[in-house]
Amino acid sequence: MSLLVVGLSHRSAPVSVLERASLAVDSQIKLLQDTLAAEPATEAAVLATCNRIELYADVDKFHAGVAELSTLLAQHSGVGLDELTPYLYVHYEDRAVHHLFSVACGLDSMVVGEGQILGQIKDALARGQELHTAGRLLNDLFQQALRVGKRAHSETGIDRAGQSLVTFGLEQLADGAEVTEWAAGKRALVIGAGSMSSLAAATLARAGVEEIVVANRTRARADRLVEILGQAGVPTARAVAMDGVADELTRADVVVSCTGATGLVLTAEAVAGALGVAYESAAQAPEAPAAAVPDELDQHAAWVENGSAAAQDRAVRRVSAYPAGTGPVRLHLLDLAMPRDIDGAAHRIAGVRLVDIESLAEASADAPMAADVDQVRTIVADEVAAFGAAQRAAHITPTVVALRTMAADVVAAEIARLDGRLPDLDEKQRAEITQTVRRVVDKLLHAPTVRVKQLASEPGGAGYADALRELFDLDPQTVAAVSRADLNDPNRGRS
Repeated sequence: MSLLVVGLSHRSAPVSVLERASLAVDSQIKLLQDTLAAEPATEAAVLATCNRIELYADVDKFHAGVAELSTLLAQHSGVGLDELTPYLYVHYEDRAVHHLFSVACGLDSMVVGEGQILGQIKDALARGQELHTAGRLLNDLFQQALRVGKRAHSETGIDRAGQSLVTFGLEQLADGAEVTEWAAGKRALVIGAGSMSSLAAATLARAGVEEIVVANRTRARADRLVEILGQAGVPTARAVAMDGVADELTRADVVVSCTGATGLVLTAEAVAGALGVAYESAAQAPEAPAAAVPDELDQHAAWVENGSAAAQDRAVRRVSAYPAGTGPVRLHLLDLAMPRDIDGAAHRIAGVRLVDIESLAEASADAPMAADVDQVRTIVADEVAAFGAAQRAAHITPTVVALRTMAADVVAAEIARLDGRLPDLDEKQRAEITQTVRRVVDKLLHAPTVRVKQLASEPGGAGYADALRELFDLDPQTVAAVSRADLNDPNRGRS
């Protein structure tokens, strides 16, 4: 096993870099194809989430593999290699296994213990299988990571150590209040209809919001999510096209956005317009003395006078004499997209509370670690050791099979030669001789093959397969044929 992972995450890179390096699905596909075409890699998989981008590969050379994978990540992310390199981390062999198992258990998540990462690992494996870039090693690795993650959640209380990113984000918006109390009676606008947005909509529904409006580029997906919400008992749920977001923004109390857009979905100007406030960028805004507050009220009143009826009604309720960043919150914004959907400058607008990936990272950094985390770490350590032993044992299995096949061929050849020399043997005598010879060969091979499997499963045991092939002069092509047959077994990896 020569497993290598090169990546960056919220732990190694600032959100601004992660945002620029994010990979759309098409880019992930091209990255996988190019990685497999690169000389050091024979298998590849990409794990790309809102707070991590990782490239996994089976390589034959460590240093060449690191250089090639780093270069490919830079090329496909659009971030220059010199700029990206300081934020990259590298894990190799057992440390790479430990890293993925920890990720699967939620130990490396922004919110410790969140379970959504399991779905993302499953998607990464499915993409690798579909594109035939995931071979035996990565299939085994990712399938086992899913099992380890499920085991951690079922055998420990890791769920109590943290929540999903959606729940954690809503808790930050609630600012210390119970989410159910905070959400009661509110109108929510959910932008996007993918897995994260759907989770946000379901979480808001459980929290007791009064209405959920879903906006999505593909109207059919928005309609489908609304249908699901209706079946779940949401009193009012409806879908709108993306060009209806501006109007819905004037009615919303809470906005959750998570799309795959490469540009901003909500600008600070749009947010300010929905609130009925004049927006100035940080570069434009002068230092505002306290005496300027009454003029701000006049600006709000003028906007209300000229605005639409629906917007006027909403603006009247939101007019505030508080400067940006203070006063009661009129509009709560939760941005779960990477790259971001909502202009970060919106947090300077009076009456707005914005929580995004960057602020969630800062908030989660101080979150207390549950005692259950130690249990999960023990599970991960045990599973890493077991996986390593199984992989090392599996590495020598084709050689052992090839050795026994060669021995069986030798027995068959000698029995055939015996038939030529002793043609008068009856069937009973011939069968007895054949069975005796086979028993002798099996007994001679049993102890060394069992022992070599044990030795190969230990750290540093990879060389035993080579030694066995050399000692018995085994044909490498025969061993490779056994490996291919094992890889193509339709029952392989099923649980």
